Amino acid sequence: MKIFQILRPLLEIGVVVFAIVFGLRFITSFFSQKSKVYRPTFLRQFYLLFWPLLCLGVGLPNLGFYFYTTHLAPHEAVLLLALAAVLLGFSMPALLLHAQYYARNLHTTLVFDPKENKLEVYEGRVRIPFRQSELVRVERVTCKSNRLFWSNYDFLRLHLQTGEVLTLTSLLLNLAPLTEFLRSTPLEHRQRWFCWT
Repeated sequence: MKIFQILRPLLEIGVVVFAIVFGLRFITSFFSQKSKVYRPTFLRQFYLLFWPLLCLGVGLPNLGFYFYTTHLAPHEAVLLLALAAVLLGFSMPALLLHAQYYARNLHTTLVFDPKENKLEVYEGRVRIPFRQSELVRVERVTCKSNRLFWSNYDFLRLHLQTGEVLTLTSLLLNLAPLTEFLRSTPLEHRQRWFCWT
């Protein structure tokens, strides 16, 4: 019980800090212009991770309660484990996809302005030089179901004439406008249950 007495104030402080940061970012978003530069931002990650983290926050205490208590009837233990397995089963695939997309596009910057016909990709501070005419094909991979927690995770592969393949994930932006912008390039659309790159 002493651990709960220590963790409770830390969790309360964490929630207050999170609410303040989110509130400030939400308020400042009203005064900012729509950006043409896309990076993995806090708000985009929060949008993608809201339901998986909420589900994980409900599932982990149930699992912890199972290991912490010793006085459970067999049917209670089975129900508790089944509930935790379902909740973790919905959140873990999204967290794994998010981690992979984050590792892939952590240092990627996309400059995209369809009105000015501008598309540039930077890895770190180095621009990857290509023109739209140098794209051989575009591969778009989306989730088969739009009702799962990980259905917002999709990616776009740009195949260049040089043989280089650029992967842009939904961690940067919603990829539908970018796909529409590249409609003159041959598009290969695939659907998977789990959009692992």
